[in-house]
Amino acid sequence: MDILETDSRYRRKSQTTVRNTVPKLLPFLMTVCNYFVLWIPLSEPSWYNALIKCLPIASLEFFVIVYSIGVGKFSPYAKKILLGLIFSAAGDISLVWPDYFQLGMVMFGLAHIMYTAAFGFHPLHLRIFIVIALFGVGFYSMTFSYLSGPFVFMVAGYTMLIGTMTWRALSRVTLASHKFSWACISAAVGSIFFMISDCVLAIDKFCFPISKSREIIMSTYYGAQLLIALSITGWSRDDFMWKSR
Repeated sequence: MDILETDSRYRRKSQTTVRNTVPKLLPFLMTVCNYFVLWIPLSEPSWYNALIKCLPIASLEFFVIVYSIGVGKFSPYAKKILLGLIFSAAGDISLVWPDYFQLGMVMFGLAHIMYTAAFGFHPLHLRIFIVIALFGVGFYSMTFSYLSGPFVFMVAGYTMLIGTMTWRALSRVTLASHKFSWACISAAVGSIFFMISDCVLAIDKFCFPISKSREIIMSTYYGAQLLIALSITGWSRDDFMWKSR
Protein backbone atom coordinates (compact mmCIF):
# COMPACT_ATOMS: atom_id res chain seq x y z
CA MET A 1 0.00 0.00 0.00
CA ASP A 2 2.86 2.38 0.83
CA ILE A 3 4.47 1.66 -2.53
CA LEU A 4 1.20 2.30 -4.36
CA GLU A 5 0.72 5.57 -2.51
CA THR A 6 4.28 6.66 -3.27
CA ASP A 7 3.86 5.71 -6.92
CA SER A 8 0.66 7.75 -7.06
CA ARG A 9 2.42 10.69 -5.43
CA TYR A 10 5.24 10.42 -7.97
CA ARG A 11 2.75 10.52 -10.86
CA ARG A 12 1.05 13.58 -9.39
CA LYS A 13 4.43 15.29 -9.00
CA SER A 14 5.24 14.44 -12.62
CA GLN A 15 1.98 15.98 -13.81
CA THR A 16 2.62 19.06 -11.71
CA THR A 17 6.11 19.38 -13.17
CA VAL A 18 4.72 19.30 -16.71
CA ARG A 19 2.11 21.95 -15.88
CA ASN A 20 4.76 24.15 -14.29
CA THR A 21 7.26 23.68 -17.11
CA VAL A 22 5.30 24.18 -20.34
CA PRO A 23 4.18 27.81 -19.75
CA LYS A 24 7.74 28.81 -18.83
CA LEU A 25 8.97 27.50 -22.20
CA LEU A 26 6.68 29.75 -24.25
CA PRO A 27 9.30 32.55 -24.54
CA PHE A 28 11.79 30.02 -25.92
CA LEU A 29 9.31 28.65 -28.46
CA MET A 30 8.33 32.15 -29.57
CA THR A 31 11.92 33.36 -29.98
CA VAL A 32 12.94 30.22 -31.89
CA CYS A 33 10.02 30.72 -34.28
CA ASN A 34 11.02 34.36 -34.59
CA TYR A 35 14.59 33.38 -35.52
CA PHE A 36 13.52 31.02 -38.29
CA VAL A 37 10.83 33.39 -39.61
CA LEU A 38 13.18 36.38 -39.83
CA TRP A 39 16.08 34.25 -41.10
CA ILE A 40 18.50 37.19 -41.18
CA PRO A 41 21.27 36.68 -43.78
CA LEU A 42 24.63 35.68 -42.32
CA SER A 43 26.28 38.24 -44.60
CA GLU A 44 24.75 41.03 -42.51
CA PRO A 45 26.38 40.76 -39.04
CA SER A 46 24.91 43.25 -36.59
CA TRP A 47 23.87 43.52 -32.96
CA TYR A 48 20.27 43.07 -34.08
CA ASN A 49 21.24 39.78 -35.74
CA ALA A 50 23.08 38.75 -32.57
CA LEU A 51 20.05 39.59 -30.43
CA ILE A 52 17.67 37.56 -32.57
CA LYS A 53 20.08 34.60 -32.51
CA CYS A 54 20.74 34.50 -28.77
CA LEU A 55 17.20 35.33 -27.56
CA PRO A 56 16.17 31.64 -27.49
CA ILE A 57 19.13 30.84 -25.23
CA ALA A 58 18.35 33.86 -23.05
CA SER A 59 14.79 32.50 -22.80
CA LEU A 60 16.17 29.19 -21.55
CA GLU A 61 18.21 31.07 -18.95
CA PHE A 62 14.93 32.69 -17.89
CA PHE A 63 13.35 29.24 -17.72
CA VAL A 64 16.09 27.85 -15.47
CA ILE A 65 15.86 30.82 -13.10
CA VAL A 66 12.06 30.96 -12.92
CA TYR A 67 11.68 27.19 -12.59
CA SER A 68 14.25 27.07 -9.79
CA ILE A 69 12.53 29.91 -7.95
CA GLY A 70 9.19 28.18 -8.44
CA VAL A 71 10.35 24.95 -6.80
CA GLY A 72 12.06 26.90 -4.02
CA LYS A 73 15.52 25.54 -4.70
CA PHE A 74 18.32 26.70 -7.00
CA SER A 75 20.30 23.47 -7.11
CA PRO A 76 24.04 23.32 -7.92
CA TYR A 77 23.05 21.36 -11.03
CA ALA A 78 20.72 24.13 -12.22
CA LYS A 79 23.37 26.78 -11.54
CA LYS A 80 25.91 24.96 -13.72
CA ILE A 81 23.36 24.52 -16.51
CA LEU A 82 22.58 28.23 -16.26
CA LEU A 83 26.27 29.12 -16.56
CA GLY A 84 26.52 26.83 -19.58
CA LEU A 85 23.63 28.68 -21.20
CA ILE A 86 25.23 32.05 -20.44
CA PHE A 87 28.50 30.98 -22.09
CA SER A 88 26.47 29.60 -25.02
CA ALA A 89 24.73 32.95 -25.51
CA ALA A 90 28.14 34.65 -25.52
CA GLY A 91 29.26 32.12 -28.11
CA ASP A 92 26.20 32.80 -30.25
CA ILE A 93 26.95 36.52 -30.23
CA SER A 94 30.62 35.94 -31.11
CA LEU A 95 29.83 33.69 -34.07
CA VAL A 96 27.69 36.38 -35.71
CA TRP A 97 30.94 38.12 -36.65
CA PRO A 98 33.36 35.86 -38.60
CA ASP A 99 36.38 37.60 -37.04
CA TYR A 100 35.29 36.36 -33.60
CA PHE A 101 34.81 32.72 -34.54
CA GLN A 102 37.69 31.62 -32.30
CA LEU A 103 36.22 33.52 -29.36
CA GLY A 104 32.93 31.76 -30.05
CA MET A 105 34.68 28.39 -29.87
CA VAL A 106 36.18 29.35 -26.50
CA MET A 107 32.77 30.39 -25.15
CA PHE A 108 31.12 27.15 -26.26
CA GLY A 109 34.07 25.21 -24.86
CA LEU A 110 33.40 26.83 -21.48
CA ALA A 111 29.70 25.95 -21.86
CA HIS A 112 30.63 22.29 -22.36
CA ILE A 113 32.85 22.41 -19.28
CA MET A 114 29.91 23.67 -17.22
CA TYR A 115 27.57 21.01 -18.62
CA THR A 116 30.17 18.33 -17.91
CA ALA A 117 30.54 19.60 -14.33
CA ALA A 118 26.75 19.45 -13.95
CA PHE A 119 26.54 15.88 -15.25
CA GLY A 120 29.38 14.71 -13.01
CA PHE A 121 31.73 11.75 -13.35
CA HIS A 122 29.79 8.96 -11.70
CA PRO A 123 29.21 6.36 -12.98
CA LEU A 124 32.11 6.32 -15.44
CA HIS A 125 30.80 3.86 -18.09
CA LEU A 126 34.14 3.49 -19.85
CA ARG A 127 32.58 1.67 -22.81
CA ILE A 128 30.63 4.80 -23.67
CA PHE A 129 33.86 6.78 -23.32
CA ILE A 130 35.64 4.48 -25.77
CA VAL A 131 32.86 4.81 -28.35
CA ILE A 132 32.77 8.61 -28.07
CA ALA A 133 36.59 8.80 -28.12
CA LEU A 134 36.80 6.70 -31.29
CA PHE A 135 34.19 8.89 -32.95
CA GLY A 136 36.08 12.05 -31.90
CA VAL A 137 39.40 10.73 -33.20
CA GLY A 138 37.78 9.67 -36.47
CA PHE A 139 36.06 13.02 -36.93
CA TYR A 140 39.21 15.01 -36.16
CA SER A 141 41.24 12.83 -38.52
CA MET A 142 38.72 13.56 -41.27
CA THR A 143 38.89 17.33 -40.76
CA PHE A 144 42.61 17.62 -39.92
CA SER A 145 43.83 18.12 -43.50
CA TYR A 146 41.44 21.08 -43.90
CA LEU A 147 42.62 22.88 -40.77
CA SER A 148 45.36 25.47 -40.50
CA GLY A 149 46.82 27.85 -37.95
CA PRO A 150 45.31 27.85 -34.46
CA PHE A 151 42.32 25.82 -35.64
CA VAL A 152 44.52 22.71 -35.72
CA PHE A 153 44.68 22.83 -31.93
CA MET A 154 41.37 24.54 -31.21
CA VAL A 155 39.29 21.99 -33.10
CA ALA A 156 41.14 19.18 -31.32
CA GLY A 157 40.49 20.74 -27.93
CA TYR A 158 36.88 21.52 -28.72
CA THR A 159 36.30 17.96 -29.94
CA MET A 160 37.59 16.64 -26.62
CA LEU A 161 35.36 19.00 -24.64
CA ILE A 162 32.12 18.23 -26.46
CA GLY A 163 33.00 14.54 -26.54
CA THR A 164 33.52 14.55 -22.77
CA MET A 165 30.23 16.38 -22.25
CA THR A 166 28.39 13.84 -24.39
CA TRP A 167 30.06 10.92 -22.61
CA ARG A 168 29.01 12.24 -19.21
CA ALA A 169 25.44 12.94 -20.34
CA LEU A 170 25.05 9.46 -21.82
CA SER A 171 26.61 7.83 -18.74
CA ARG A 172 23.81 9.16 -16.53
CA VAL A 173 21.12 7.26 -18.43
CA THR A 174 19.94 4.01 -16.90
CA LEU A 175 16.85 1.90 -17.46
CA ALA A 176 16.85 0.57 -13.90
CA SER A 177 13.40 1.24 -12.46
CA HIS A 178 14.68 2.78 -9.21
CA LYS A 179 17.00 5.20 -11.05
CA PHE A 180 15.17 5.85 -14.32
CA SER A 181 14.86 9.56 -15.13
CA TRP A 182 13.45 11.28 -18.18
CA ALA A 183 15.60 14.28 -17.27
CA CYS A 184 18.77 12.21 -17.75
CA ILE A 185 17.48 11.01 -21.11
CA SER A 186 16.68 14.62 -22.04
CA ALA A 187 20.26 15.71 -21.30
CA ALA A 188 21.68 12.71 -23.17
CA VAL A 189 19.63 13.33 -26.31
CA GLY A 190 20.48 17.02 -26.06
CA SER A 191 24.20 16.23 -25.97
CA ILE A 192 23.87 14.10 -29.11
CA PHE A 193 22.00 16.92 -30.88
CA PHE A 194 24.82 19.27 -29.83
CA MET A 195 27.40 16.97 -31.39
CA ILE A 196 25.41 16.75 -34.62
CA SER A 197 25.09 20.53 -34.78
CA ASP A 198 28.80 21.14 -34.21
CA CYS A 199 29.92 18.37 -36.57
CA VAL A 200 27.81 19.84 -39.39
CA LEU A 201 29.14 23.31 -38.55
CA ALA A 202 32.76 22.13 -38.62
CA ILE A 203 32.38 20.25 -41.90
CA ASP A 204 30.53 23.14 -43.53
CA LYS A 205 33.09 25.73 -42.36
CA PHE A 206 36.37 23.84 -42.71
CA CYS A 207 35.81 21.03 -45.23
CA PHE A 208 33.06 21.52 -47.81
CA PRO A 209 29.66 23.23 -47.97
CA ILE A 210 26.63 21.22 -46.88
CA SER A 211 23.21 21.86 -48.36
CA LYS A 212 20.80 23.43 -45.84
CA SER A 213 23.63 23.46 -43.31
CA ARG A 214 22.32 26.47 -41.40
CA GLU A 215 18.89 24.90 -40.98
CA ILE A 216 20.46 21.68 -39.68
CA ILE A 217 22.91 23.47 -37.39
CA MET A 218 20.43 25.82 -35.76
CA SER A 219 17.53 23.38 -35.40
CA THR A 220 19.71 20.74 -33.72
CA TYR A 221 21.46 23.41 -31.65
CA TYR A 222 18.28 24.93 -30.25
CA GLY A 223 16.88 21.45 -29.67
CA ALA A 224 20.04 20.47 -27.80
CA GLN A 225 19.95 23.49 -25.52
CA LEU A 226 16.23 22.99 -24.82
CA LEU A 227 16.71 19.35 -23.83
CA ILE A 228 19.71 20.12 -21.64
CA ALA A 229 17.84 22.96 -19.91
CA LEU A 230 14.85 20.67 -19.32
CA SER A 231 17.09 18.28 -17.41
CA ILE A 232 16.92 20.60 -14.38
CA THR A 233 13.36 19.34 -13.83
CA GLY A 234 14.71 15.89 -12.95
CA TRP A 235 14.17 14.08 -9.70
CA SER A 236 16.75 13.69 -7.01
CA ARG A 237 17.92 10.24 -5.98
CA ASP A 238 15.63 10.38 -2.93
CA ASP A 239 12.58 10.59 -5.19
CA PHE A 240 13.30 7.06 -6.35
CA MET A 241 14.50 5.42 -3.15
CA TRP A 242 11.14 3.73 -2.56
CA LYS A 243 11.63 1.75 -5.76
CA SER A 244 14.92 0.30 -4.59
CA ARG A 245 13.60 -0.99 -1.29
